[in-house]
This record gives sequence, structure tokens and C-alpha cells, in this order.
Amino acid sequence: MNYAIAPPATPSLPITGSDQRFPIRRVFCIGRNYAEHAREMGATVDQSAPMFFCKPADAVVADGADVPYPQATADLHHEVEMVVALGAGGRDLAPDAAAALVWGYAVGLDLTRRDLQAQAKAKGQPWDVAKGFDHSAPVSALRPAGEVAVGGQTVLRLSVNGELRQQTTLGEMVHDVPHILAALSTLFELKAGDLIFTGTPAGVAALRRGDCFHAELVGVAELDGHIV
Repeated sequence: MNYAIAPPATPSLPITGSDQRFPIRRVFCIGRNYAEHAREMGATVDQSAPMFFCKPADAVVADGADVPYPQATADLHHEVEMVVALGAGGRDLAPDAAAALVWGYAVGLDLTRRDLQAQAKAKGQPWDVAKGFDHSAPVSALRPAGEVAVGGQTVLRLSVNGELRQQTTLGEMVHDVPHILAALSTLFELKAGDLIFTGTPAGVAALRRGDCFHAELVGVAELDGHIV
């Protein structure tokens, strides 16, 4: 192929215990998937209609790289989440079939420019600039699904500067992974390489320059990072 400019590099994640990397195709996120977080944001959960948004694949920060504090905000918030990576795809899937798409698991942060999100909400505008900015998705190394047991008792947590900020179990999710993927597959054709952020629990708060964070999907994945 003769390109007019050099094609961009494919974003990717390391794989625990392997020298291979996982190429990232798209990044999907679900909002309001923990009831307590929805309440702290002044929102309600509609169990019949999951709410999705996207981030660009090159927003992923991999390999423990520093996370630059973004421009155009004075209120950057952390949202710790389990991240699911797909090894296959499909459309209009039943939950049982959707569960088989999962290739691996990671932990990540859905970083949010909360002030820009609040402004967009007040005007009835989309949240794109609050969610899909550069470096807005730090993600750990992936753990292949066959190596771990991930279930309702798996703990998800985040500490900032050694202080616990967020903690829950995956059983508190409103929509579990098979139902998230099934719902997404009615809106998009899912494909190998897609990442899905599965929602954040209560306790979201501000990050500042110099903060160090430690995110953990206990027994599965860990992520350390630094806001610079």
C-alpha cells in the first residue's frame, strides 16, 4: 500500500507473561454501571438501556507510562474500571455467546475532564471532549482469560498517594460482562482487538499533578501510574 503519509502505529497493550502484545482496535465504555456511582453523580440507572460512549484507541496509556495532566480542564477525575479485551467479535449476540468473545482482562482508568462534562450535561451536549481526550485511558497489562477466574467476588479498587479512593466487587455491576457485550453488539459489530471499560464504582475524585495512583483488579491485574 502506497500511503500519502506514514500510517500511525497501532496502539497495543502488553500481555502478562508474554513478549507478545495485544493490538487495540476500538475502545468502548459503559456509563452508570454501578448504582452508587450513578447516585453520587446525581443520575439514575436505566437497567433496560445501557449507556455507552467511546474513546479513541490512541488514548490508551500503556506500559506504566506517565499520564500528562490534560489541557482545558481544572477538574480531572479518576474512574477505576475493569477492562475486557475481545479476541473475537460479532453482532446481535446473546449474552451466552458474547461471553465467549473475551480474550483477557485488565484494570484501567477512565479519566474524565469533569468540568467539561458538567458543562456539556448542562447544555444537553455530548460528552466527547470530557471523555475522549489524549492519554485518557491508562490500562494495565492484559491477563489472558484462561489464566484467571473473574467473578462477582473479584475486588476492584484504586488508591491515590496511598489513600484508598474506590473499592467494590464486580458483583455490584448493574450489567455484567456478557450483557454489556450483548448490548454493545446490537449497536456495533464487535471485533477482535476491541477493549471495553465496564464502569466505575463510587468514590470518583480529583487527580492533581504529582499524584501517584495504584489500580487493582485483585488477583488479575495491577496498574501504577503518575500524573505529570
